[in-house]
This record gives sequence, C-alpha cells and structure tokens, in this order.
Amino acid sequence: MKYLYSLLIVTFFSFLLQSCKNDEAKVADDSIAIKVTLNKNNNTQNMPYVTASGKIEAENSANVSTRMMGYVTKVHVKVGQKVTAGQLLVSINNTDLLAKKAQVDASIIQATAAYNNAKKDYDRFVNLFQQQSASQKELDDMTSRYEMAKAGLEAAKQMRNEVMAQFNYSNLKAPFSGEVTNTFVKEGDMANPGMPLVSVEGASRMQVTAMVSESDIAKIHNGMSVKVLVKSLNKEVSGTVSEVSMSAKNTGGQYLVKINLLGTNTSVLSGMFVNVQFPIKNSTINAAESSKSDKILVPQDALIKQGQLTGIYTVSSSNTAILRWLRTGKQFGNQVEVLSGLSANESYIVSAEGKLYNGAKVQLAN
Repeated sequence: MKYLYSLLIVTFFSFLLQSCKNDEAKVADDSIAIKVTLNKNNNTQNMPYVTASGKIEAENSANVSTRMMGYVTKVHVKVGQKVTAGQLLVSINNTDLLAKKAQVDASIIQATAAYNNAKKDYDRFVNLFQQQSASQKELDDMTSRYEMAKAGLEAAKQMRNEVMAQFNYSNLKAPFSGEVTNTFVKEGDMANPGMPLVSVEGASRMQVTAMVSESDIAKIHNGMSVKVLVKSLNKEVSGTVSEVSMSAKNTGGQYLVKINLLGTNTSVLSGMFVNVQFPIKNSTINAAESSKSDKILVPQDALIKQGQLTGIYTVSSSNTAILRWLRTGKQFGNQVEVLSGLSANESYIVSAEGKLYNGAKVQLAN
C-alpha cells in the first residue's frame, strides 16, 4: 500500500513538472518578435584618412609663479575669471624689498653727491692743468677719483634696478589675456620660488595635441587641413596642422602633432578629448596597398559595451539575436574598425524597437 501511495505521488509531480515545461515552451513560442534593422557590412574599402586620439588645450597656457619667498597677502582673481594682459593676480608680502629699496635710494643720494663733488674737482683741475697751474700727477689723481665716483653712482642705480625687478615677483601679473583656470594658494600661504600660484589659459585660440603612430606620421605635414571630432559634444570642427614632430624619443613611440582649431566657440573647452582625421592623398596608395588596408567598419551606435568587452548583435538562421564579441581598432569619425569577430559582408543589427538580449526572437523591419 505504501509503495502504491509513493508511486502516485511521484507520478503526480512528474505530470506537474511536465505541464510547467509545456507552459514555458508555449510562452517562449508565443513571445513577440522584436523588430530590428540590419546593415550589410560592405564598407571594406580603403578609407581616405587615418585617425588619432588627442586632447584640446589652449594655445597660450602658463602657470604663474614667483622666485621669491614670502606670505601671500592677496589673491586678486578667482577660477573662471577673465583677465587681461598685465592685470594683477597675486600679491606677496614685500616688506623686506621696501627696506632694500630705501637703502638703495639712500646709497644713490650718497653716490650722487660724491659724483657731483668729484666732477667739480675734475673740471677745476682740467682748467688748472691747461693753465699749467697743476701737475700731470694731480690731474691723473683727480681723474681717477672722478671715474670712481661715476662708477659708484652707476652701481647704485643698477642695484636699484635689481630691487625694482624683484617687485615684479611680489606683484604677479597676467602674462596674456585669458581665463584663470586654477588658483593654487590662498591668503596667508607661504609662496616658494618656482611654486605655481595661478594657472592662466588664453581662451581665444585653441589647439589639439594628438599622438600619431609611426605607420601614419609620414603622411602628415604642416598646413594639412583636418577634421576634429569632439567626442563629448558629438561635434566636428575644422583644423590645420601647425607642428609635426619627427622624433618619438620622449613620447613612447608616438609622434606629436599639433593642430590649430578654426572657428571654435564657447562650447569647445580645454581638456576635451577628440578624434582627429588626417586625409591621405589617393595617389600615394596603390592597388596592392589598398587590398592590404581593407577595413571592416561598423557604426559606434551599434556596438554593445559590457565592462571591458565590446560586442554586436547578429541574426541567427532561426531569427534570434546572437551577441558576438569583437576586437576593435581605430575610430573613424562615428565608425569603429573591427579587427576580429565579424567577417566582411556579414549582417548585424543596427537598431531595434525593443530591448535586445542574447537569444531574443527578432523580425526584420520593413
């Protein structure tokens, strides 16, 4: 009897489990297919440009510092403030300089009096010598005294110039017109020689600093017109190559290229990351090189990012979405080069009317 009872229980649960599986299969079969749009990957032709990553920076940039030690008495500017060339930025305590200036002024007065007295005596002995009333030795002695007094006055004046030059390092001024991007001290801080106090950037002219690989640097030259894509703004700006470095000794195997931006506005800010497109003349590319440099490019919007992985959805033979992991290369505008994981002329999903997942049923949109 117990055996029969156990058999009935096992049979009941088996029937219940089978019913659940059938219901799940029915729900899966009855799920609505997501409409998707495919793109045939046929742009494997050679691209007429190479790209490099870079960063926007101000053409004029300076960290204003001092060469004297003293307490900061006043910071006259704030971060973000517009300044003009020669505008006062920071004041440093200059009591010791004022004392030195007073000493130098006193020495100048003393040297001036000695010089005037020596000059009068010199002129008098010149006249006496011409009248043969003074000897040559007396005239030579008076000439020497006059030259020493003259040199003493000049030394006192140059010492005053030295002290006055020190005042330029106690009252720091803007080297050019621009914008204050950072202040490193506040009132009461001790300023040390060489320590940056205020950072100023000229906001009127911007440039891009890009690093180019050794395989592309030979194709780039001064005066070349380029396109600069500002990633954060999704905006394209024109530019001109202004500097090309021919050495990668201090740049980790990359070559430094600077581009002057044309027609920038206030939305383009220093520090933004960009992609620079350098055009390549078609005459420099023969058929053999073209076949070797074929690229598989996909729109950046079609890519799926999961941590450090990059993938794209393709469609299986049973009309389901399959997530394919890729190895990507350079970025060309809004397109990304695929190095592996996707073959030429293979279809992939560009957009979908619902949320895709691996194995989701899909339907091609009309």
